[in-house]
Amino acid sequence: MKTSRSLSLILALLLLFLPAFAEAPFVVTDMLEREVTLKGPARRVVVLQPGDAEILYAIGAQDVLIGRGEYVNYPQEVLSVPSVQSGYEINFEQIIALNPDVVIMTKMGQKVEDQQKLLDAGIQTFMTDAQTVEDVYEAVALLGQLTGKTENAEEVVASMKAGFDALSEKAAGKSGVTVYFEASPLEFGLWTTGKNTFMDDIAGILNLDNIFADVEGWNSVSEEQVLSRDPDIIVTTTMYFGEGPTPVEEIMARANWGQVKAVKNNKVFNADADAITRPGPRLVDAAEALYSFVYGE
Repeated sequence: MKTSRSLSLILALLLLFLPAFAEAPFVVTDMLEREVTLKGPARRVVVLQPGDAEILYAIGAQDVLIGRGEYVNYPQEVLSVPSVQSGYEINFEQIIALNPDVVIMTKMGQKVEDQQKLLDAGIQTFMTDAQTVEDVYEAVALLGQLTGKTENAEEVVASMKAGFDALSEKAAGKSGVTVYFEASPLEFGLWTTGKNTFMDDIAGILNLDNIFADVEGWNSVSEEQVLSRDPDIIVTTTMYFGEGPTPVEEIMARANWGQVKAVKNNKVFNADADAITRPGPRLVDAAEALYSFVYGE
């Protein structure tokens, strides 16, 4: 009799607390240390920046995408996802109309006010901030958690690490080559990538010396600084749209640049702008292409 009453009490308690367990919130901490609370893994996602979108595809979470920023263009199938205005001015009405669980944004790409407007509209935001290669690994892992693709995310990170390790091993002992990353051409004011950036990390992986390793982050530099530091390799991320000189031809023809070692030796490389400037899995592809250009292997 006592046993029967005990079992009944246990069952009653389980029934009492079961709804609480079933409705336990799903919480993921984003890269700005904000707790993002959902009912479960995100199932309706708008992603505003290309790097984050590429990560979602790499981890097999593309089915959750219901909207993309206007510059999200890889892989090709993402173009079938409805786009929203996401440049300097975000179209909040377009995003709200899609009724997402969460909007994935970046610290560099969006303003704090943009995030707050969505929160005020009852839409959760998830912030990424991948500045270095290690940050990219973290972004992959967190987006895996957010979408319930943790194991896939772990596999993507492991694959990236293996790719970088292989390049590092091949580049071992090949030191002394200097590189200048040109993120913005002379016409628009020179910008480069210094320390604490994934492009500087790629230089280190390939045993190259970034001539602006003393500069913090993505920053402007002067023409005189570039000429005085005289790089062996110039990497331009300028895109070519089929008219006028190519980015390489433009650099080779610059006044006063003729004595720069990279120009004299025809060592100017037009990198795949999307692959080398987006914090995602294709950074390995960008590093492999640069390795081949520098070392001829």
